[in-house]
Amino acid sequence: MRNYHEFKPLNIGRWLVWGLFALLLAIVPLFFTSSLSITILSQMGIAIIACLSYNMLLGQGGMLSFGHAVYTGLGAFGAMHVLNSISGGQLPIPVSTVPLFGGLVGMGFAVLFGYVTTRKAGTTFAMITLGLGELVFAMSLMVPEFFGGEGGVSGNRVVGKAFLGINYGPPIQVYYLIALYTFVAVAAMFAFTRTPLGRMLNAVRDNPERVEFVGYNTQRVRYTAFIIAGFFAGISGGLGALNFEIVTAEVVGTARSGAYLLFTFLGGATFFFGPILGAILMVLAFVLFSEFSKAWLLYLGLVFLFMVMYAPGGIASLLMMNLRVASFGKLRTLWVSYLGLAVTGLMVLLGFAAMIEMVYHLQMNSALGSELPFMGAVLDARGLNSWFGAVFTSLTGLGLFELTRRVFVQEWGRTQEEIEKEIKRRELL
Repeated sequence: MRNYHEFKPLNIGRWLVWGLFALLLAIVPLFFTSSLSITILSQMGIAIIACLSYNMLLGQGGMLSFGHAVYTGLGAFGAMHVLNSISGGQLPIPVSTVPLFGGLVGMGFAVLFGYVTTRKAGTTFAMITLGLGELVFAMSLMVPEFFGGEGGVSGNRVVGKAFLGINYGPPIQVYYLIALYTFVAVAAMFAFTRTPLGRMLNAVRDNPERVEFVGYNTQRVRYTAFIIAGFFAGISGGLGALNFEIVTAEVVGTARSGAYLLFTFLGGATFFFGPILGAILMVLAFVLFSEFSKAWLLYLGLVFLFMVMYAPGGIASLLMMNLRVASFGKLRTLWVSYLGLAVTGLMVLLGFAAMIEMVYHLQMNSALGSELPFMGAVLDARGLNSWFGAVFTSLTGLGLFELTRRVFVQEWGRTQEEIEKEIKRRELL
């Protein structure tokens, strides 16, 4: 009797993607060497873990939570207390393990709060998480022994003797620790999507009645996923505590929870890599874009509004649609339309942005005069020429954009028909 041995072929594409991801995390500080760049990269790693953990609830489980910052924030406070215990000599453990304790704290509170929140689904679940978020934020000012009051809790990550020259004093050393945690956490959360529990969580999201019918407890599935999401959220908070060496009540506020929701949706909650894009955008928005304009929150709200209306799948869905077109060799037929949409859309944005900036200048900086710099030019907020130019640019761009959009819609529809015909032809072969 012969023995047959079967070997599962390697998924070369997946290994390549993960290898490039690890390589990118390792070499990106070599190109962005300034202190600001290292700080931004560190915050991106922290935000990636937070948004992916939130997407375990929203994208994979269909649980709209308004209080996810509770678990990142409580994990940060727990990690900071552990760090202070290490500094005081009570805990003889490496500083590099502090984020794991943050994860355990986040998971512990997820066990406690999740038992209540996951008993309901849909709108009721969302309202309960909002209430718990407000409750924890209120308690952050009422329990100074744990939350530190208004000043928060601070610590020092440089503890003990350096190991191989690593004492986490320089920001670059902290970045590589965050990068390591980010890679492992992202890989673990991706592996979770391939487990039976992850698949069942998708089924609970899509059709909970059928899941109950075949014998599964939907509340138990949601509760288990909630605990796992709380663990990774706590790791994110622990990394944030190490990075900033201070934790305040703001980290458990509803504004932070809203940011996780908004940017996870913008990145694309239906794709695994969508929250990663959203996390990068979140850090850029809060750290860089906020420095360019005082009206950045207005721009962010408008972007979110248009994404909800015209691209509910987020940026990831737009990328995947174009990758599908490119895989059939049809993208080259659309590049002229894309260029036209980009140019005309930029005209519309410049015109409306000029008007918004002039309004903000008149309302908030009128004492500094009527002139303000904008995109290399000088606008007069009280001058007719500036307002006429802004209105003319926006209306002209809007008209040209609509003409270009109609042409693009026709070309896109024709391209999709050709792709469908090609798919049917390949199925017949």
